[in-house]
Amino acid sequence: MKAVVVLTVLASLVAAPAPAYASRAALALEVLSSRADQVSGGDALIRVRQTRGARLKVLRNGEDVTQSLTKTADGLTGLVTGLADGDNTITAVAWPHRENLRVRNHPIQGPIFSGAHQYPFLCKTERSGLGPPAVDNQDGQGMRVSGGWSKDCFAPTVTDRLYRSTDGTYKPMPAQRPADLATTTLLDGRTVDFVVRRERGVINRFLYSIAMLEDGWNGRAIYRFDGGVAIGHDQGTLGGAALDPYGLGKGYAILHSSGTRTSTHYNLILGGETALMVKERFVERHGLPLYTVGVGGSGGAIQQYIYGQNHGNRVIDAAVPQYSYPDMVTQTIHVGDCELLERYMDHNPRWARWDDRTALIGMNASDTVPNPYTGRPGSDECVNGWRGLTPLTMNPLWTSDNDPEWQRMDPPGVKDTVQWTHWDDLRKVYGVDERGYARSTWDNVGVQYGLRALTDGVITPEEFLDVNAKAGSWKEAADMVQEGCPFVPSACPADLDPWSARNANLGDPAPRRTGDPVAIRNVQRSGLVFRGDIDLPIIDWRPYLEDQLDMHNSHQSFASRKRMLDHDGRAGNQVIWFTDARPDGPKFDQTPEALRVIDEWMANIRKYPARGVTGNRPPDAVDRCFATDGTQIAAGPHVWDGVLDRRSPGACTQRFPLYSTSRIVAGGPIEGGVYKCRLQPVERAVARGLYGSWQPTADQRARLKQIFPTGVCDY
Repeated sequence: MKAVVVLTVLASLVAAPAPAYASRAALALEVLSSRADQVSGGDALIRVRQTRGARLKVLRNGEDVTQSLTKTADGLTGLVTGLADGDNTITAVAWPHRENLRVRNHPIQGPIFSGAHQYPFLCKTERSGLGPPAVDNQDGQGMRVSGGWSKDCFAPTVTDRLYRSTDGTYKPMPAQRPADLATTTLLDGRTVDFVVRRERGVINRFLYSIAMLEDGWNGRAIYRFDGGVAIGHDQGTLGGAALDPYGLGKGYAILHSSGTRTSTHYNLILGGETALMVKERFVERHGLPLYTVGVGGSGGAIQQYIYGQNHGNRVIDAAVPQYSYPDMVTQTIHVGDCELLERYMDHNPRWARWDDRTALIGMNASDTVPNPYTGRPGSDECVNGWRGLTPLTMNPLWTSDNDPEWQRMDPPGVKDTVQWTHWDDLRKVYGVDERGYARSTWDNVGVQYGLRALTDGVITPEEFLDVNAKAGSWKEAADMVQEGCPFVPSACPADLDPWSARNANLGDPAPRRTGDPVAIRNVQRSGLVFRGDIDLPIIDWRPYLEDQLDMHNSHQSFASRKRMLDHDGRAGNQVIWFTDARPDGPKFDQTPEALRVIDEWMANIRKYPARGVTGNRPPDAVDRCFATDGTQIAAGPHVWDGVLDRRSPGACTQRFPLYSTSRIVAGGPIEGGVYKCRLQPVERAVARGLYGSWQPTADQRARLKQIFPTGVCDY
């Protein structure tokens, strides 16, 4: 088996493209597994190419390591081990030529560029089958284990063999062939036993998994990213995607990490670093794949957009983001409106009809969809999709992370020292205020809730004035108090506060909240906001879930496209696919079709690199939409007409109605991302016709100025 792996590695390395300078220089030296300044774990896969010269020799910090490398057609390739933390020098010598490369090595527990480690940090190696975390201190810090404490949750790497059973489960591979061993058909049509070799361990303090068929790797890799929402301070666990049966069954290697699951944390600076390190580990052990494609939904889709923007093709070469958003951090802008508007509507008979609520929240609402909190028909996306996200993001005193491992964490009570907010989880990005709390971007100064509903005649001027006077805003983190029911179960049922109203600033007119300008400036330049700067093949696929009031609202695919267009006027590398997903119908997964098209796309890029990503699109890499059974409804460049332009609605646009957000209803752009709007005086807004046919009376203008003393948004 080892001989097969070595031959596979060598074949992939020989087939890998040479850097542009390799053909011009007599001697060229490069790191294949990472950037030379971002090596981790004490080893690096290197390649030396020579066009002429004497016998080739490679040195590591002056020591000859040539024997550890493998001869290729034009040089040497192999894993250089024994790198010290910090700067190292790799030298290639072929007299009279000499080439030096400085390599900066970082510990396997990180960090590389994400900044100092976060503490406390909850270990979950035991839960994940890797045994207790390694002791790394005697200071009473971290998880109590035999012999001391573990702050960084390291565990040794383990490998095992699994097989896919005919009953659809994975089981440990015994010494003898099991009777229920399934077979699988690879991309090339061969049928092989479904036996998987898996490696698991800890990289950058997070659990990782690399899995592939024992006899059937197709030379390609899938990095599986997972979604969810969490506030960090947790090692997390590996998800089921680590053993993706479709990808493994077709022969893809599957890369996965608990650090690239947003159900573990939403620090995508740290997540990107983790993904790079996992990819580095894979390349060191298996060589360069033909390509790596990202697959994952929700937060897993966000990661593909963000990592593709921030790291180019160093993590993934192509992306299949599923039910995507452009990023997480700009979603907080309108999600923060949800409970303010829900509280207002729940206490106002005018909004008793749920269908009407779209006029304010922008998202879908229904009189018939069951409400998970009342048990009766009638709900909206704010309730079904986003309830609980406001306190989880903003309240430092509340967290849903109540795992039993906290009982083994020292010093006692350390969990209560955490400020459980998204802002604090990324305090290195947002900054810290004078009271020691992380700065927050959330702002609704000048936001005119329901403006488009007013100009469309859906609500009256009196209703428009009332909601804007009474919706309110959120308190600063330092002033928030503990949540009630349903977020704190012990408070139920008497202390019901699903709107987190105790942490809202209310009144008539209620004050608005100003986002911290330092936080806004910091996050906009941090790499956490998707700006549209991405040049990878992207098939953005989503099941259409609007009728189910699902949080993955469909306009978000077009928000990403609009940001790409705003960046450089081009978005030809992104295609958008929708598949109908009725609540009572079949749920068709278009991902296998997307992977097939990506494979054609990547083959074209390898064959015609000068044509670029857009110039290599295969025929099926176009905008498309599908029925519930996966059959195509329409395809082509005009199927989504009417979404981002003023053309007549295309075939897919007509079939799949899009909704919006509270900030789009308030006059903001479809791409979102406006943390703090530019303000204009009320009188100027009236003069410009911002309110459509409504011409406010003197009393109404006075009321507008009372509600918006500093002006209204000028988007």
